[in-house]
Amino acid sequence: MPSSAAANIANPATASDPRREEDSSGGATAAEQALAAMRATVFSADPMAPVPPIEPMIQAPSDSGAPVNASPGADRSELSDFIEISGLLRYDPAAITRIYAGHPQRLFRRLWQTLVPIALYLMGVGSDRLLGRLRGERVRERSREAATLVASLGPAFIKAGQALSTRPDIIPPVLLEELAQLQDQLPGFDSGLAMACIEEDLGAPVDTIYEHLEREPISAASLGQVHRGVLKGGQKVAVKVQRPGLREQITLDLYIVRNIAAWLNRNVGLIRSDLVALIDELGQRVFEEMDYLNEAANAEKFAQLHIHNPRIAVPRIFHEATSRRVLTMEWIDGVKLTNLDAVRGIGVDPDDMVEVGVSCSLQQLLEHGFFHADPHPGNLLALPDGRLAYLDFGMMSTVSRESRTGLIQAVVHLVNRNFGALSKDFVALGFLGEEVNLEPIVPAFESVFGQALEMGVSRMDFKAVTDDLSGVMYRFPFQVPPYYALIIRSLITLEGIALSVDPDFKILGAAYPYFARRLMEDPDPQLRRSLREMLYDGDEFRWQRLESLVNSASLQAQLDLEGLLDQVIEFLFSPNGGLLRRQLVEAAVQRVDALAWRTTLRLGRRLPPNLLPPGLRQRLPEADRRGEPLLDLEPLRQLAAILQDLPGFEPQLLLKRLPRVLSEPDLRQMGFEMARGLAERGVVRLLRDVLVSPA
Repeated sequence: MPSSAAANIANPATASDPRREEDSSGGATAAEQALAAMRATVFSADPMAPVPPIEPMIQAPSDSGAPVNASPGADRSELSDFIEISGLLRYDPAAITRIYAGHPQRLFRRLWQTLVPIALYLMGVGSDRLLGRLRGERVRERSREAATLVASLGPAFIKAGQALSTRPDIIPPVLLEELAQLQDQLPGFDSGLAMACIEEDLGAPVDTIYEHLEREPISAASLGQVHRGVLKGGQKVAVKVQRPGLREQITLDLYIVRNIAAWLNRNVGLIRSDLVALIDELGQRVFEEMDYLNEAANAEKFAQLHIHNPRIAVPRIFHEATSRRVLTMEWIDGVKLTNLDAVRGIGVDPDDMVEVGVSCSLQQLLEHGFFHADPHPGNLLALPDGRLAYLDFGMMSTVSRESRTGLIQAVVHLVNRNFGALSKDFVALGFLGEEVNLEPIVPAFESVFGQALEMGVSRMDFKAVTDDLSGVMYRFPFQVPPYYALIIRSLITLEGIALSVDPDFKILGAAYPYFARRLMEDPDPQLRRSLREMLYDGDEFRWQRLESLVNSASLQAQLDLEGLLDQVIEFLFSPNGGLLRRQLVEAAVQRVDALAWRTTLRLGRRLPPNLLPPGLRQRLPEADRRGEPLLDLEPLRQLAAILQDLPGFEPQLLLKRLPRVLSEPDLRQMGFEMARGLAERGVVRLLRDVLVSPA
């Protein structure tokens, strides 16, 4: 879209309507002029302006927990708002509905600020559709206008737009791309209000808590702003202060958006997903973000989970200077990962920092199940000591053990090109209902992933694949689980940071070693079955796949070699390892039989021909022509090479486990089966190759 079009949405009072340039008559219609005038009126209102106060007629809880009446004459400062007085601290749609149902007049101004511009936008889109102009670049322009409109409506709409940007089951691909660029940034608010908020929440004057606190914020976003300061004890800190009236602004917007979603679900048949559930999920997450005590707890939980990783830094929380609207944390001096010159300037390798970030993100997703859902460049800092600092723990999410296992199983089916099983994985992960017909989805998956897999999983373009997959999800009845939407947002953001450091970076290539290590180390029965599926093609063992897995796993710095060897032994002698044991016995029988036969041939060459049995006498010349080695040791050499390349491998690691292997009952059974196989082959050799002449 031309820059003038973008300006028109942001400030229509001073910009021309871009549709005038495309009108075949060369001038705007009367309807378009009217729309532009109405839009100018609507957008002149500040979306962050507090809603005009009315006298709250609901009961708010007192400190003792008993309800008290918020009297009509109660003094309400700029720091307080309607929702805070009501005592609503957690997202509760039913309670919010009751609050605003009793005060319809409170909605009027905000409805004017939101529904009218949305209606005007939809009228413009409808006009384009009727005139046959909604195609090609015009679709892109309208998508950009939609994203700009969302950004102009305030923090709740920005959050909703960001949530929708990861929902390809709801939003068409072009609009998806535009919403993905929404930035959670707004100008800072008055410093006097920030200082007053600190004093009100912490119950003491600012100068009794902080030795020094800068009045001007160093950064600001939709929910609050950050000031730099020093505590009385001399500790440098960052102080995050929430916007005054934010809870009321967010709650009112969520109430409006939720009702819009309910209307769309009832009246627009093409929408398959439950938009109300999406808004409720968003509301719960935003209310958690607005509670800085929750963010403090998230930061400490994150720090505890990664306490054994010396490359990860998390700011310390100062609880004595932290409340629901004020968060005081350790100040961390670092450099944004995307500022490559500055990163190198502190003596740190940007590529190494990206590797640390990717490894930590995979640990969060697949090991701990508790991950940072907003790893944008401002929240990841490179430190001079080589650590990577994580900031801002307001938006965190969890992944259940079952979902983590399901994601790894899906990767196995993807690697094996088993798209039928992959479609069933999407059912198990909650993307598709049990009743959905998977038959047309399987070829769609094959179309999306088939060509990308030609280069191997490690070289797949994650963004391109997710874009193609978004098209599939929009065409078929997919419903994206909230945790997955946040995972995709997190990984795409992380890949964007990594690409700024290394243009050839492939996040799936960086992630595959972690998947390989988890697949080989994790004792989970489902992952044991997935490992078997990965290593077998029918009844054939894929030795090259094993080598690839071991090599990939060895790239992980956290590889537990002893644990890996224990898992291999456990797998070999488990019920799932039965087929592998049989194949090892068969391979051993073949090798020993071949060795015995070639030894027989060598002995036969030393005897006079008249002493040789007829079959052996006639087969010697053929064996000489083939020039076969006495014993093919190449597989053993490859296995030895794999083991030697593993970091920290020593022969003693195998010798230490020899008593355990020798004590396994299945090993004795393998010996019996091997002896029986050799006896059978010996009889066949004697009758077929030694005593009987070839025909």
